[in-house]
Amino acid sequence: MHVKYLAKQKLSSIHPTTKERSYATSAYYNPIKDRTNLEVLTNATVEKTLFDVTKATGVQYRHNGRIETVVASKETILAASVFQSPKILELSGIGDKSILHSYEIELVKDLPRVGENLQDHLICGISFKTVDGLETLDPLVRQEPEALRRAMEDYASSQSGLLTSIGINTYAYLPMVEHLSEESQKTTKQLLSRRCPSGDSPHDARARSYYEVVENPLLDPNEPSAAYLSVLGQQVLPIDPDSDSPSGPVPGGLLMLGVMLSQPLFRGSVHTTSKDPLATPIIDPKYLSNPVDIEVYARHMTYLETIAASSPLNNLLKQPLTRRDPASHLTDIEKAKKYVRTSAISIWHLGGTCVMLPEEKGGVLNPKLKVYGVDNLCVVDSSAIPLIGTANLQSTVYALAERAADLPIKQGHGLH
Repeated sequence: MHVKYLAKQKLSSIHPTTKERSYATSAYYNPIKDRTNLEVLTNATVEKTLFDVTKATGVQYRHNGRIETVVASKETILAASVFQSPKILELSGIGDKSILHSYEIELVKDLPRVGENLQDHLICGISFKTVDGLETLDPLVRQEPEALRRAMEDYASSQSGLLTSIGINTYAYLPMVEHLSEESQKTTKQLLSRRCPSGDSPHDARARSYYEVVENPLLDPNEPSAAYLSVLGQQVLPIDPDSDSPSGPVPGGLLMLGVMLSQPLFRGSVHTTSKDPLATPIIDPKYLSNPVDIEVYARHMTYLETIAASSPLNNLLKQPLTRRDPASHLTDIEKAKKYVRTSAISIWHLGGTCVMLPEEKGGVLNPKLKVYGVDNLCVVDSSAIPLIGTANLQSTVYALAERAADLPIKQGHGLH
């Protein structure tokens, strides 16, 4: 069977010449930090948005031990992250009325899905021992003093060496290559059908939409359902404490092959735990709670064995293949499932907790990122993203913010 796929060299936010990292501060803040109409207040904690009935009028915050307020003449923009934005909305009286009532928070707008729909990508991999003489990142992983000193000197003197690498060397988008038979496709379709919600609630309507999106890449052999990546160094993952798996970095050089499930179906939540703004929210990602995810993930993980044994990559690996963790020798689907449940970790691509969707489908924000049911309040961060994409969210969040600045903010208020 002919399978189309996309493979590429590493992607990064590192300047190719200066070898310096580009990020929000260097790319967006530094060029305009001297504007007279911009003030950034650090070490301040926003407690809540203030309202005149349902019109946002500003924010209350804590700074240097004092409670302060700031008045918004046009609009209040919340960009506090996938975890803190829903918490601030709830503290401000916007959210599931039952949650707000339990903490004696005055209700401004009942939006039951605030803090719901939490999404993330997981990463899980297998580290294989490399042939002698291949330079890897393992000395840095092991925090070897001499390797750290040399790497810092190389970077400081010539912007070269191990510190110029983000670690990821290659990236490829693939379908379940070894599970494209008619029988496997039938099994996947049955699993999706059994798990797809059939109710009439906003939650079920939204979930069905997500299932429709995910079904195509799972059943089409030309559509990727996972991202594969390589790292020239070992990855230390969680282990079964009752196993003989190593709990920390091991000696030698290794190469990690990893899998990131592109569009998982599990959905978690984040909510305030108190009326106290300083209390941390409760985060429940519900990783792998949808059985479709673990079935798909396990099948992708077993394909790593095929990749590692394939030429020319196998020329870089010791033969026979030697794994850092004995538990990662995935001889069947059930072993792969167990390994994923034990060792998969977040890759920090979190989004979706103040989702931009129609209100009848459980949305929190309209297409202009404005909060339903109130005026002059919008949310601009990854919590607004309805469905996380197949890769890192960084560029998506930047694009969302730029679009928000141009349309609902500047255009909405006649600013140019």
